[in-house]
Amino acid sequence: MCGRFLITSHFEAMSDLFGAVAGELGPDTERLNVSPTQHIPVVTSHDGERVIEPMRWGFLPHWYKAPNAGPLLINARSETIAEKPAFRSAVRERRCLIPTNGFYEWKGEKGAKTPYVIAKPEGDILVLAGVWQDWTQGNELMRTCAIVTCAANDTLSHVHHRMPVVIEPDDFGLWLGEDGHGAALLMVPADDDLLEVEEADERTREILKRRGG
Repeated sequence: MCGRFLITSHFEAMSDLFGAVAGELGPDTERLNVSPTQHIPVVTSHDGERVIEPMRWGFLPHWYKAPNAGPLLINARSETIAEKPAFRSAVRERRCLIPTNGFYEWKGEKGAKTPYVIAKPEGDILVLAGVWQDWTQGNELMRTCAIVTCAANDTLSHVHHRMPVVIEPDDFGLWLGEDGHGAALLMVPADDDLLEVEEADERTREILKRRGG
């Protein structure tokens, strides 16, 4: 499960990392509580050209008559993504990369859960695997996405049993479909030493609390 994450890097840093052109992404500001249904920067590749574009976090299958017509699909399980009607076409044809600077998980009893931040040790951009889908209803068009998840590695398993699939720079082209077939091999837990898990500080706790975290 990945239900909240943070973005602290600027769009220019994302463009440099991916070799991509940034579209109209909105304010280039720190976001410490990115939540489902918000628009997020997402990297796609079209004829070998990479772009960073805004997408709604919350995948909408084409049969939904309205954005709230079914479950909110913010994650797609790697183990079943190729079989689920909502995702099986997207994982073959519409894969994307989602830049973050970390994500959150909560641990503890209901009403007294502690938020944890999972990030790279230096706070570098952490890139998550995603799939995307254009949803249309009448004249309305919405580009939407979901984060691909897998079983947690040993570093995260004491906090949560699931984690996002992390894509490293050498594999960007493979996940985006630029380097041929074999992207399924990337849907595995990250190396145990890639990420660190720390309790959220007081400032972050207050931000999460004010916004429903």
